[in-house]
Amino acid sequence: MRHGPIPGVHGRVRPLTLLGDPVLHTPCREVTEFGPELGRLVEDLFATMYAARGVGLAANQIGVPLRVFVYDCPDDEDERHLGHVVNPRLVELDGVTVRGPEGCLSLPGLEAGTERHDHAVIEGVTKTGEPVTVHGTGWFARCLQHESDHLEGRVYADHLSGWRRRRLARRISRTSWGRDTSWGRGG
Repeated sequence: MRHGPIPGVHGRVRPLTLLGDPVLHTPCREVTEFGPELGRLVEDLFATMYAARGVGLAANQIGVPLRVFVYDCPDDEDERHLGHVVNPRLVELDGVTVRGPEGCLSLPGLEAGTERHDHAVIEGVTKTGEPVTVHGTGWFARCLQHESDHLEGRVYADHLSGWRRRRLARRISRTSWGRDTSWGRGG
């Protein structure tokens, strides 16, 4: 049985920002004001993530260049991890490096084998300013690294090289949303 409020139930679903939009390729700003507006942003992130059937969502993916992300993601043992982090810092990466399928709500319908560490630790604060440390392994570690990358102005595709990068660039160029992006050209 679930205890406590369901995140996102009071949020509004916002349009997703797609690859090629400059906000996805610019490092996000630190959050300096903690109050109702930040709470609404977190609720909107959850609502948008659930509507898009994602497991994580960064604020710049809805056009807001602030260091905030939400997640509702299982790890490899199918344990659910649910929460949000404001001003997150990736403080530890270790374990084996695993190449696995990775997709993104800002690159809809696509995925590519992307290398990530099997263990990640994030430190930050909650929407009320309380310190939080999040440990992730397996699939959840991948999620934490993916969302942290967004806040630094990177997408998973930026980790690709060689034929994986070229193949994804071709697939992006065939999408209706990717025809106007220069991602992947010259790489």
